[in-house]
Amino acid sequence: MENLDLLVLRTLLDWRRAGKATLLATVIRTWGSSPRPVGSIMALCEGGAVVGSVSGGCIEDDLIHRYRSALADGPPQRTKYGVSADEAHRFGLPCGGTLELLLEFNTDADTLADLVARLSAGRMVQRSTEIASGRVVLTDIAQPEALREHDGWLHNAFGPEYRLLMIGAGQLTEYLATMALFSGFSVTVCDPREEYRGAWQVPGVTLSHDMPDDLVRGFRADRRTAIVALTHDPKLDDLALLEALGTEAFYIGAIGSRRNQQLRHARLIEHFEQTEESLAHLRGPIGIYIGSKTPAEIAVSVMAEILAVKNGVPLPRDLAVGPAKEKLDVRADDAVSCFVREAP
Repeated sequence: MENLDLLVLRTLLDWRRAGKATLLATVIRTWGSSPRPVGSIMALCEGGAVVGSVSGGCIEDDLIHRYRSALADGPPQRTKYGVSADEAHRFGLPCGGTLELLLEFNTDADTLADLVARLSAGRMVQRSTEIASGRVVLTDIAQPEALREHDGWLHNAFGPEYRLLMIGAGQLTEYLATMALFSGFSVTVCDPREEYRGAWQVPGVTLSHDMPDDLVRGFRADRRTAIVALTHDPKLDDLALLEALGTEAFYIGAIGSRRNQQLRHARLIEHFEQTEESLAHLRGPIGIYIGSKTPAEIAVSVMAEILAVKNGVPLPRDLAVGPAKEKLDVRADDAVSCFVREAP
């Protein structure tokens, strides 16, 4: 599954090229709790087809009811949902939740095509809409920006797909790739070992036989990229991680025990002139602690940590695998010590 915003925009472009009347809805403000964040978009086509989401579903149903046969040209319109407690309950909004939408009618196909092309090429774009007229201006930007309204214009930033590059094509990678795909990531798996690539079973993934460090070097990892080493083989993982640490990737990590992570740090410091400071961005053991044992559960743990970092959510130290296991070790040692003291 591709990035949801890009899916919405591509579908909207297809509808406009087919000459169909459409509506593009953007969440521009929220008060209290809301099901979808500011900047979320959905598109509606004549006849009632919908892609994307601005709520849990009830608001989409109301928009379909109101506009499926009444999509005409005109300037953007504002509309609010959840102003009263009764309306919030009716539309399935959380208690106290209110949201405001901007509705744009029959978006220009050429401008949409330009936006989709820029995003598909990996560029980050600010889409600015003049609210009085519906005129749209596109501007390339260097980093994500929050949605804002200023001097009669609404500015909403769109980025290319988030990407996940994994080193190693084993079973854990298959589970993690599947989760990343339905979370909207573009997934690339690199493994020069033919015996692992030949057993790969997850469609929709780019599979590479290059040496991992070569691939990372040419991958142009940016702030929307996560890189994870999963082979347990230092010859493959270490050099790839070294290349990754020189990029802006928002997440860089490696599978392995606490002991393996200590040995990796020691190798990189001794043989590759790294320091503890230069390795501070390298995560490991990766994942959040949920007591996972199977490949599927470990993949859930790792994907949860990747998404938390992506979304800027600080995780409590006790949720990290290493500190959590250290605490368990301390408790086990305390229990043994108590047992020894109390033994007759």
